[in-house]
Amino acid sequence: MLAVLLVLLVIFREPLAGLVEGERLQTWTTVFVSVLVQAVPFLVFGVLLSAVIAVFVPRSFWAKALPKHPVLAVPAASVAGVVLPGCECGAVPIAGSLIRRGVTPAAALAFLLAAPAINPIVLVATAVAFPDNPEMVVARGLASLVVAVLMGWLWLRLGKTEWIRLPHRPDLDGASKGRAFWSAARHDVVHAGGFLVVGAAAAATINVIVPEAWLQTLAAQPVLSVLALAVLAVLLSICSEADAFVAASLSQFSLTSRLVFLVVGPMVDLKLISMQAGVFGRGFATRFAPATFVLAILVAVGAGAVLL
Repeated sequence: MLAVLLVLLVIFREPLAGLVEGERLQTWTTVFVSVLVQAVPFLVFGVLLSAVIAVFVPRSFWAKALPKHPVLAVPAASVAGVVLPGCECGAVPIAGSLIRRGVTPAAALAFLLAAPAINPIVLVATAVAFPDNPEMVVARGLASLVVAVLMGWLWLRLGKTEWIRLPHRPDLDGASKGRAFWSAARHDVVHAGGFLVVGAAAAATINVIVPEAWLQTLAAQPVLSVLALAVLAVLLSICSEADAFVAASLSQFSLTSRLVFLVVGPMVDLKLISMQAGVFGRGFATRFAPATFVLAILVAVGAGAVLL
């Protein structure tokens, strides 16, 4: 369906340009394709790693690797996000696979939030984007880790098992390791990839609709600038490896506002919400995303006040 859509966009580009302003159509297609190009490699990486976890890693491994007490398992899983060199697109199927393998949902969700923001690639990219503000790297890493841990503990306190509805996966038992691996990978990439396309289309539409002049006006208001960049992070849906360079370009905004952009984006954006709804269920996404959004803003503002 995606291939057909892209072919039709190319074939009917001229007629569509007559109906829609040509520059806007070009912007939409550019953003749509760029979001997919950024996200798909990491989505595939996450899906392959998820399949490895599902097929080759025994359930007993997680019982030994993580603390038995859920309260301690949450920060342990959050810190484990340091070793995943990917973005939020890959972390979603991995978190789903962890839950299937018996990891407590609170720990898997903490990993889901931490991995895209505190892995080495993202932190190095942030340092390159802010060469004169090395404190941004520390602030981003600490704030993201705190949000992940707090959301994990919040899920332990308030979360309900029925809120997570993992989609039915082909039965892997009884099949050879190779066949089970490719069956799991094929299922996850098709399932998560469809929601990624929906999120990318929504992000491209927002990029065309929101006037740039609005940002200039909001930047002059401290409170509104924080909220504006938080919402912008959700709408733009930029991969966590690239969002630091976008934040650095928003020089009219304060460092704290841009820190909010960097903390919120890898945890709550349109493509991520869409993928979470596909992997964990819509009931989960409607509860988890708003809570993460509010907590990420509060923690990022606090970190900015102390470290920036």
